[in-house]
Order: sequence, then C-alpha cells, then structure tokens
Amino acid sequence: MARTQKNKATMSHLCLLKARLAKLKRELIEGAVASTGGGKKEGFSVRKTGNATVGLIGFPSVGKSTLLTKLTGHYSESADYEFTTLTTVPGIVHYKGARIQLLDLPGIIEGARDGKGRGLQVISVAKSVDLILIVLSVLKELEEKKVIERELEGFGIRLNKQPPKVTIQRKERGGITFTPLVPQSTLDAELVKLTLGEYKIHNADVRLGCDATIDDLVDVIEGNCAYIPAIYVLNKIDQISIEELDILYQIPRCVPISAKDEWNFDTLLRKIWKTLDLIRVYTKPRRMIPDYTEPVVLKRSQATVEALCLKLHKAILQDFKYALVWGSSAKHIPQKVGKDHVLFDEDIIQIVKK
Repeated sequence: MARTQKNKATMSHLCLLKARLAKLKRELIEGAVASTGGGKKEGFSVRKTGNATVGLIGFPSVGKSTLLTKLTGHYSESADYEFTTLTTVPGIVHYKGARIQLLDLPGIIEGARDGKGRGLQVISVAKSVDLILIVLSVLKELEEKKVIERELEGFGIRLNKQPPKVTIQRKERGGITFTPLVPQSTLDAELVKLTLGEYKIHNADVRLGCDATIDDLVDVIEGNCAYIPAIYVLNKIDQISIEELDILYQIPRCVPISAKDEWNFDTLLRKIWKTLDLIRVYTKPRRMIPDYTEPVVLKRSQATVEALCLKLHKAILQDFKYALVWGSSAKHIPQKVGKDHVLFDEDIIQIVKK
C-alpha cells in the first residue's frame, strides 16, 4: 500500500487492500484474544459501578497509579520501576454529586495490540469505558501519544470520533444499492461494491449520510469499533518551566497536571465532567424540599423523564401520571410534563402517580 501511487486508477486496488488488511487484523486479534483469554482474566474484568467509567491508559511509570490514589483515596501501588500495576485497580471519585469510577490499567507498551505486555487484556477493558484518560509524561508526550493512539486504533478504538453515518442493510437479492445522501469525495458505487464483495456481501442497501472514507466503510462492515472520547493528561509539570507550561495549555483536549503535588486537579475534574456530558436532576417528594444530597445523574443525550424513572425504579413508569419540573428545561414554573420531556442540568422533578 505504501508503494502504490494514490490516484483514481489505483483507488479500487487500494480499497481492496485496506479491506483485506482490516480482515487480517481482526483475525489476528481474535486469535490472540482467544489464546490469552482477552479481557476476562482475573484482575482485568471489573464490574462497572457509579455513573460513568473512566480508564487510565499510558506507558509504565507515567503516574497513573499516583493519579488514581490522589483522586479517589483508593491505594494503587506506585514505584519508580516499570509495571508496578499488574491488574486493573478501580476507585471512585465523587464530583458534583456523581460517582465516577476510575480504572487504573497496567501500563501498555508498543505492540500491545499484538499481545505484548498483557496489552490485549488492557485494551479490551479500555474498549468498555465511557472516557479514556491517556496519561503522558510532559518530557516525552509526543512520542508516547503517537504510540498509544496507534495501539488503540489497531484494536478498533476510535478516539474522539463519532460513528460514521453509514448504514448497510443486507437483503436476499437485488445486488448493491448505493445511496449517497451527501456529496462523496472518495467513495462511489463501484468502490463500495468491490469492498463489500471482499466480505462476500453481494446484496445490500448502502446509505451514506456523511462524506465517508474507505476506512469508515470498513469499520461499519466489521462492526467491532468503539468510539470513545479521550483526554490527554500531561503529568509531571513540576519538572518543566512556566514558559513550557503556557505552550501545553494551548494544546486541545490536554490537561497539564502534577499527580505527585496534586496540581490542576480541579481543571482535570471539570474536563472529565464536561466530556462525559452528564447532568444532575434533583427529586422532590410532595410537600417537601428537593433532595440536593443525592442527585440522579444522567447522560445529557438520554436525559428524559422516562430515563429518570427507569433509573429510580422500573415500577414507577407503570403508575406514572405526569411530572412537575422546576428548572431551565421548564417553560414556566412548575411545568406539567410527560415521559418524553427532556431534562436539563440541575432541574428539579416531582413525579405524580395515578
């Protein structure tokens, strides 16, 4: 692929090679996971608790264990030698009424996606989290960042990306139907047909709702990619100058910290909260003041009255009549709403039963 010139004449050839490469990678990873037990080995598979799960990923000895210990109070062994953490160590950080689970994963090395240094188990756990904190040393962050991104990408983790708006609906007959809903700069009907043929898909309706690439198409066909937001945590800023620190603050999605000295933890927690996109909703019993001590925490994209009822107890929906809402989502105070009403951060709700 590297030796092939990229032009219109070679595009179909390159597409086929990319599809074959993706299939071979999947087969290698599945074989390695099957032989090692993947993420199911003792110490790696951790039960999810709290309102969201955040995984700490980085090279050995970059400060992940120290960061977990300082943020959660849960001890994770740290030392000056590499591979101090050999299993997944969980902890809970309490922030704005939410319980956020942090997972300190063993340090990964180059070749992790091929199984080196328990890399497959580590990345398997990372594939299930809501947010990844990539912990880097400020002294060599660029080289570490590139390696970690490459390892995660090779295992099907797409950092800070949204799933492509590509749908492939298989059918029994009729061939390949190609429907681009927006102008395409790379894919056309012939390329899509060739790529699907590599996967032995000869009858399907393909709809492209974005300007998709061959990589997007292959990801949708494979169906095993995880799209996870990531924050780059640049540790050990106590070892650099103020001028260098000013430069780090200009890098997007980066938070400079010193885990040892607990510097800039407030900024990191705010960034985690914002990236997780959580909201708090306070419940109000009838003729009583709202309970501000334990808010119901929901994902903003799923924050409906129905979702809140399900989180409290499934039986509430059976007797649900309507709800009264105070807060920024209400048009007037209080507003009488149904199950489909979308809630905002720090709304107050009272559920009225039949």
